[in-house]
Amino acid sequence: MARKTRQPAKKRKRRSKSREPMSEIAYLELRRLILDDELHPGEQLLEQELAQKLAMSPTPLRIALARLQNEGFIAIRPRHGVRILPLSVTDSREIYEILTSLEATAAHLLARRGLSPAELAPLEQAVLKMEAAGDEMDRWATADEEFHAALVDLCGNRRLQQTVQLYRDQANRVRKATLRLRLHPTPHQSTQHHRSLFDAIKAGDAANARALHLSHRDGYEEALVKILQSPIL
Repeated sequence: MARKTRQPAKKRKRRSKSREPMSEIAYLELRRLILDDELHPGEQLLEQELAQKLAMSPTPLRIALARLQNEGFIAIRPRHGVRILPLSVTDSREIYEILTSLEATAAHLLARRGLSPAELAPLEQAVLKMEAAGDEMDRWATADEEFHAALVDLCGNRRLQQTVQLYRDQANRVRKATLRLRLHPTPHQSTQHHRSLFDAIKAGDAANARALHLSHRDGYEEALVKILQSPIL
């Protein structure tokens, strides 16, 4: 009698441990839509609309919405859905006051550390991109974001970096919403400020680097606040 050939056992598919939970996916996508101004300040949406937009069930969506509400992006209104919170002048001012102080400290630390030209290359490249952008505001704004990110990333203070990250997304949301409303879209003066700041950091002039950054960001903050107060927004 022939012996039956034993079939190899089928391998059970293992669920990938790296797969993000659906609530995290929902959170990241909704946050992106808000930051990119695809969901507009003041817009009201039903939970069902968002679930259909994300092709997602209600439970992970609600977890994501709770996180976004805690971070100040939205307001959840029972039986009325979700409201994308409008840009607040007070919130914007407070955010920029915090960022200005922290980034000025980062500039001071960078200058004091005395980094090599190779280490300072990301800052210099960002300034060169700003100078090359000319009147192209979108290109200039991207280079500006790169400069400020590099300023903080290179400072060597991990806690400062973590604190800045908490507010950077909110600040960028303000910038993107107000960028199109500027009366004079050529940012030559701001580019010159960035060049002067880079030169001070490169020269190791910590006190001047801090002072230059505080002066520039204070003026930038006031300009944004005026735009936010405009009835056009």
